[in-house]
Amino acid sequence: MKSHYKIALVGNPNAGKSSLFNQLTGLSQKVGNFPGVTVDKKTGTCHLNDVHTAEIIDLPGTYSLFPKSPDEQVVTDILLNPKDEWYPDMIIVVADASNLKRNLLLFSEVKDLGIPVMLALNMMDVVKKSGFHIDLSSLQNSLGVAVITTNARSGEGIKELKQQIITTLSEKKLQLSSEIFVDTIHFPEGLTQNIRAKFALPNDYTAVQYAHQAQDARFLDDYSQQFLEEQRQRYGFQSRQWQTEETLARYAKIRRIVADAVHKPANSKQNPLTTQLDNILLHRVWGFVIFFAILFFIFQAIFAWAQYPMNFIDAGIAQFTGWLHSVLPQSMLTDLLTDGLIAGVGGVLIFIPQIAILFAFISILEETGYMARVVFITDRIMRTFGLNGKSVVPLISSVACAVPAIMATRNIDNWKERLITIMVTPLMSCSARIPIYTILVALVVPEQKVFGIFNLQGIILMALYLLGFVAALVSAWIMKFFLQRKDRSFLIMELPDYKTPRWGNVGLTILEKVKTFVFEAGKVIVAIAIVLWVLASYGPGNQMAEAEKVVRSQAKESTELEDRVAAARLEASYAGHFGKFIEPAIRPLGYDWKIGIALISSFAAREVFVGTLSTIYSVGSESEDMTTIQDRLRSEVNPQTNGPMYTPAVASSLLLFYAFAMMCMSTLATVYRETKGWKWPIIQLVYMTGIAYLSAFIVYTILK
Repeated sequence: MKSHYKIALVGNPNAGKSSLFNQLTGLSQKVGNFPGVTVDKKTGTCHLNDVHTAEIIDLPGTYSLFPKSPDEQVVTDILLNPKDEWYPDMIIVVADASNLKRNLLLFSEVKDLGIPVMLALNMMDVVKKSGFHIDLSSLQNSLGVAVITTNARSGEGIKELKQQIITTLSEKKLQLSSEIFVDTIHFPEGLTQNIRAKFALPNDYTAVQYAHQAQDARFLDDYSQQFLEEQRQRYGFQSRQWQTEETLARYAKIRRIVADAVHKPANSKQNPLTTQLDNILLHRVWGFVIFFAILFFIFQAIFAWAQYPMNFIDAGIAQFTGWLHSVLPQSMLTDLLTDGLIAGVGGVLIFIPQIAILFAFISILEETGYMARVVFITDRIMRTFGLNGKSVVPLISSVACAVPAIMATRNIDNWKERLITIMVTPLMSCSARIPIYTILVALVVPEQKVFGIFNLQGIILMALYLLGFVAALVSAWIMKFFLQRKDRSFLIMELPDYKTPRWGNVGLTILEKVKTFVFEAGKVIVAIAIVLWVLASYGPGNQMAEAEKVVRSQAKESTELEDRVAAARLEASYAGHFGKFIEPAIRPLGYDWKIGIALISSFAAREVFVGTLSTIYSVGSESEDMTTIQDRLRSEVNPQTNGPMYTPAVASSLLLFYAFAMMCMSTLATVYRETKGWKWPIIQLVYMTGIAYLSAFIVYTILK
């Protein structure tokens, strides 16, 4: 008996598999992607006893071994391929004991693969509360495997589960079994013999699965797929018909097993609390009212609660940077460290409070069972636009920040709908746009009341947010025609009973999401931040030094001198040259090279736009006085017209440009991480910039 094993957790969605994974592995978890797909791979080490450890892999939830989504295909690919890195020594099928009949279908298919398996009956507390009784001896005898009862939320049964893992692995000696759950199933003899011989498979059922998965399994090369297709045609194998007959036969036996093992009370009925809450939360009117009220509270909390830690991080980074400046000699390396690397790291860390708070709420909503209700009530509406009910959470979340919102799309099983959600989520106006909106709206929209009650500037601000939401839905509707995939989406889900959140799971979720952002998206953000620092800090030849010399020779000592010097150096930098280089392209939008620099610098983050304008117009790089900035912008003269530079046409053009443009490297880095490549971030950058440019051009042309 070896001392280290690979054990896979398999189960239906919402069976408590992830909670059991957390109980077995604790904090020793790793999160990554399965090769070739953007599906989360969660692994962790479990100490079975003082001698033996096991590597636990939490496979995506699935209802059967006939996959309907990329996530479910991952499960099949691993369990059918003995050469896979994560092919398990043993499988634990986690089943919701309160819905045993449906969960045993997957168990029966997994058992027939021949890999040593045991059954973890989870949620036994729900079974007991409902008055049901499960005869474990009867169930074990019928299934032919060890059955352990657990409560993954409280940790009950975990010790017994670990002991049974050791016992099962020792007894089975890791030999694959040829026993078949349903002995009435007759496999196509010649087909299974040929496939077993070709791939050295342990039993007929695995061979039939190869025939089923001939065109979809990722581990099969072209030659293997061709061989399997030839065998299918030779023996007239009809995959869909065979699957239907097999499933009916399995359910026939499962019904008999459940009838013998599960004893119902005479007056059994659904959880009355769940029924009463569902009457309100799933109501066609009140369900939406309550949902939007909860969202309103969440985003109020994100804005209010995240502000303090964000300010603390921002101040801490600033103090640390100042301290480094004071102790390190003035040099290029010091500037790179403080203004490039440390500033880039600060740009990553400052998002952590928003990410942590948002995912804390999402985790609580999932733990309580409410998130399943949200998906259910919104699915029909969102499906019209190529999305599904699970897209609602990321779209609304992006009002705070697109970065955690895109990470939240992992709850969407269907890859096409998840991709469309990722692609349109940044069109929702995030909090980083607020400084731009407020300063430009205040610049051109008079502060007056409408109907004596509503503030006109506030109405325009709300219209910009609604514009982003409408643009996201329309873009999604168009994309669904371009992203043609053969897999169709069906909302198949079970509404779980309402439960009290398990706070340990909430904490682990927050930790996992923050780690993923910091170590995956963060390294890309830091790299781009350093590049932008170099472009803004250096210029060709001595142009920056000459520009500074000219400003200092012409101006007297004043509090604004250093700001004017900074503006002159910025103009002479590579970023300044690039601003002038792109001026012909942005001139049709009403912009000059100064706005061009702000556009370039705000690629790092939209909120940089206001700070860059402050520096360019020598308002004061540290100024946060919006009134001063607005006054300076209002007095800026257009050298070509000798009129105001920031006319309503230019301000409106800028508002629409920033409403639609992808001006956030953090978001691009996150999309890169979630889609595992640069293809979709580039497409997203191009199409959003195209919409931004076209809309800005149209509004400027009409209003100028």
